[in-house]
Amino acid sequence: MKPTRPSSGPSLAGFRPQLERIERRLFLKQGLSLGALTMLSGCTLKDDDAVDRVLWAMSRWNDRVQTALFNPERLAPTYSDAEVTTPFPFNAYYEEPLAPVIDETSYRLHVSGLVADKAPWSVESLRALPQTAQITRLVCVEGWSAVGKWAGVPLRSFLERIGADVTAKYVGFQCADKYWTSIDMPSALHAQTLLVLDFPGGSKYGAPVRIRLPTKLGFKNPKFVTEIFVTNDYPGGYWEKMGYNWFSGV
Repeated sequence: MKPTRPSSGPSLAGFRPQLERIERRLFLKQGLSLGALTMLSGCTLKDDDAVDRVLWAMSRWNDRVQTALFNPERLAPTYSDAEVTTPFPFNAYYEEPLAPVIDETSYRLHVSGLVADKAPWSVESLRALPQTAQITRLVCVEGWSAVGKWAGVPLRSFLERIGADVTAKYVGFQCADKYWTSIDMPSALHAQTLLVLDFPGGSKYGAPVRIRLPTKLGFKNPKFVTEIFVTNDYPGGYWEKMGYNWFSGV
């Protein structure tokens, strides 16, 4: 059954349950009754480490549930060119003028971990791979969304090309803006997950390479990617370390 498409406007109705999970997580982190946490953990109100351990355990349980419910065959809704959001909003943990500027001629995408071929990739060599495009909605945890057109290499194809162990648990990303995040392997192999070379907004939105996952919240779509690694060791991420749920599917 084809998914119902919301309008291209800033409605988040279809994503409200996922955003509410994030909000609940942050609420717990910032203000949940410590008495309740005490009951859950047996810790004292001043025992920050114990509180963090309980919150961490709850978050990891949430991740396991979302991982179990993830359907790799389910596609995110797609849109027409007329529904693309213009201008596309800029969003990062820094102001737009502070976005990295990377020389594409000297840029190299490094690969590491459980891969057979660790040779770095230039933008030119990435563009020589089979390309695809999609028009999908990016949903930000801050409460906005936007429809954009994204084009590049299916991440599955790239991982297969470098001989990645696709039975590994995680794919991680290091970025030029000191950001990092990671995803589960089934999400990395999803048909709509792209290693993006052309995207809305121009170079300050992640050039020359960013990752696009319409099945996850925006902070799981890293920009200015400089390294992709495959691992069985949980890599975490920048926002995940601050309390956001790691899986964060939409």
